[in-house]
Amino acid sequence: MTIIISEEELRQTTVDAFRKSGLSKEIAADIADVLVHANLRGVDSHGVMRVEHYIKRIKEGGINPNANPSTVQSSASTLIMDGDNGFGHYISKQAMTEAINLAKMSGMSAIAVKNSSHCGALSYFVEQAASANLIGIAMSHTDKIVVPFGGSEPFFGTNPIAFGFPAQSEEHVILDFATSNVALGKILNAREYGDAIPDTWGVDAEGKPTTNPENVSFLSPFGGPKGYGLAMVVEIFSALLTGAAFGPHVSKMYGDYNKNRELGHFFMAIDPSIFTGLDSFTSRLDQMIQELHQVTPAEGAERVLVPGEIETQTALKRKKEGIPLPDQVWASLKG
Repeated sequence: MTIIISEEELRQTTVDAFRKSGLSKEIAADIADVLVHANLRGVDSHGVMRVEHYIKRIKEGGINPNANPSTVQSSASTLIMDGDNGFGHYISKQAMTEAINLAKMSGMSAIAVKNSSHCGALSYFVEQAASANLIGIAMSHTDKIVVPFGGSEPFFGTNPIAFGFPAQSEEHVILDFATSNVALGKILNAREYGDAIPDTWGVDAEGKPTTNPENVSFLSPFGGPKGYGLAMVVEIFSALLTGAAFGPHVSKMYGDYNKNRELGHFFMAIDPSIFTGLDSFTSRLDQMIQELHQVTPAEGAERVLVPGEIETQTALKRKKEGIPLPDQVWASLKG
């Protein structure tokens, strides 16, 4: 059964759930903000359905609930951040805030994060940058679940990457995607709702495609060798460049609940004004978006959309009408 909850009530209930588990008001609010952002955009797999899991990790010692991230400035435009094994949402929001501040001063910035944990939807952090009139780039890795192209066992995680671009009168362009065919969270969401899935989403323990989300053991990279190659690039930025563990050496998200994830993330911010000028960039992006909307649609399509447009439309609708949640997720949140 699905129920409808307002954005405000969902955010406050999520904060309350984390506060009961010993988190400070600031950390709980930041995590809730990232999670509700995902629910608003229709990316429910990265929303509040994850709260129960996070609280389990707190109880078993796998997350430092009141971490104090620290930074070392490695150059005029770069920082290395140690997340103190805290919540990735809180750590990543701080990291992108630092990236924005540095980019405002230096034109470009890069932040390498280590000793973090799952950070939720990367779209939140690149939207931070876009809202500050900067281009944002974010990437992260996770434990092995994706079979590399040509392989029969997993090596990399879903390894998402995201980009955010500020527009002038149009909505920001936000592109956020996993390098697997789908993010694991979509499989978990299908399990929550009891839905069947396309047979291209995942394979069972024997490597055979399945439409039953309960039987999914591993995922496949999108686009075969292209997705696999991009997953490796994300791993290099998120793990090798940050000093985090890589591939099969990363502790499990679902399992190893008493172990710190020690994940790495990588963030960049770029000020368009140092190249072509902010007004020129944003107005030309508006023009690009408008011309894409004017492209003759294919049969069955209403019009051509730009990355993130569906999610933006969903967020506007859910802000007005409320956010649908499985009743068991809501019951778990309320404790």
